[in-house]
Amino acid sequence: MAYYLVKAKYHQNLLSELRNRLDSGEIKKMKPFGQALQYGLDNARLDEHDSSFAIWEEEDYCNPPLAQERAAVLDTYFTSLEVKRVKEGEGWKEIESLQKLWKSHSSIGGQHAI
Repeated sequence: MAYYLVKAKYHQNLLSELRNRLDSGEIKKMKPFGQALQYGLDNARLDEHDSSFAIWEEEDYCNPPLAQERAAVLDTYFTSLEVKRVKEGEGWKEIESLQKLWKSHSSIGGQHAI
């Protein structure tokens, strides 16, 4: 298994749709990658140099990296996807201080994009 730090430009106009798919559990149920992708996207951060890019760590078994995830989800909501191989947890540690992609929104019980 491999871990990657993923950086991708998100489509602002599709973020609410992505959030709805995450909240519904649809992505989490996808096999075999759903749980890892759900966790990564739920905890994604904003690039400190360009806030139109999201960054997260992703566990993956594919060659090329994220092939299944891209086909099922990522290519719909993101462009300019880049991956960097990291050790497990190293990517999260690198980005933990960055602003989160999703802000909690307690009045509706969910989250929304910035």
